Amino acid sequence: MGTIYKRGRIYWIQYYRNGKPYQETSKSKKEDEAKRLLKKREGEIGDGRLPGIYFDKTTFEDLTDAILDDYKLNNFKSLQRIEISIEHLKESFSGMKIVKIDTDRISAYIKKRLSEEASNATINRELTCYKRMLMLGTRCTPPKVDKIPYIAKLKEAAPRKGFFEHGDFLALRDKLPDYLKGFATFGYKTGWRKSEIATLTWSQVNMDQGIVTLNPGETKNDEGRTVYLDEELKEVISRQLEKRKKGAKLLPWVFPNSDCSDRIKQFGKAWNTACKNAKITTLLFHDLRRTAVRNMVRSGIPESVAQKISGHRTRSVFDRYNITSPNDLKQAAERQEAYLKSQTITKTVTIEDLEEIREAVGYFKSPTKLLKVKEDLMVGDARFERAAPGFGGQYSIQLS
Repeated sequence: MGTIYKRGRIYWIQYYRNGKPYQETSKSKKEDEAKRLLKKREGEIGDGRLPGIYFDKTTFEDLTDAILDDYKLNNFKSLQRIEISIEHLKESFSGMKIVKIDTDRISAYIKKRLSEEASNATINRELTCYKRMLMLGTRCTPPKVDKIPYIAKLKEAAPRKGFFEHGDFLALRDKLPDYLKGFATFGYKTGWRKSEIATLTWSQVNMDQGIVTLNPGETKNDEGRTVYLDEELKEVISRQLEKRKKGAKLLPWVFPNSDCSDRIKQFGKAWNTACKNAKITTLLFHDLRRTAVRNMVRSGIPESVAQKISGHRTRSVFDRYNITSPNDLKQAAERQEAYLKSQTITKTVTIEDLEEIREAVGYFKSPTKLLKVKEDLMVGDARFERAAPGFGGQYSIQLS
């Protein structure tokens, strides 16, 4: 049985769980408030749940430590992204008790980030990070979080649809620095991620068999991948090998940077300058990945094989990268038109209809013979044949 008592002008409550006493302030000068709090705590204990005082002690920092430990122990590749999200969250929630971060405070955080011109997608990643923190808190023993508040997500912009037409890529490659030309060609042909190409080492290249291999754990989705090189990519790798032999230092990476001192890392300025000089829309290196997927599918490579080459783990993401261009839509219209022109239509008419056609076209022969009419408004020829017996003076028209 719990009790209520005063400390100064504030009411406190005392209750028991598993024989252990707990004291808690009601933060109120009103006894009724203390009674309601005591009743709530006794109800929680009666239901076998931890009393809320446990959760009132959990701070934002307690949960940030938990999520960082979780990502490090599981070797998640998005650790850096989580660390960035936490830094933004700290600006609003550092030192706060988790029970104080309710829906209203989260809404205020969203408004703050929007005022800082953060994108909806970026804010959603940060909110997802916070929700993950809360989820881990509920799984602790004993739990650090009792319940997760409603966290609304912002509407995000449609996924990027940038891709290179073949002529645009050739123009861009011609304007790139020499050390990036082979790098870009490899991305254009395979659809590999920038980080996968940049960290590619010679131990992963087998020139005799003409293959390049990414081992399990070296990719974003941790799945291994093998790609057979076509003639152009074999030439690219051969040139890189010759460059390596002439270098002052033997580096492990297939694509070293401009001065051959390290692997390729940042090249945004050189890339944007090449786009400008090539007089094409400034696209991202990642757009080569979309382009490769699209080109493989259009060239007749089975989609399941293309998915293995590019390294897309799920079909939904692969489909998002398999982009339809305006030229695809134009070709679809042209193919449909050609198909319809090749079709034959048969229509049954009477001899009176044929008289009208004769007057309109100005060319008509005996209805007992094969009739042929040429009309500017028709596509191709119209053939008129007498219908089968029993149809009287009816004829059939075939348009082709």
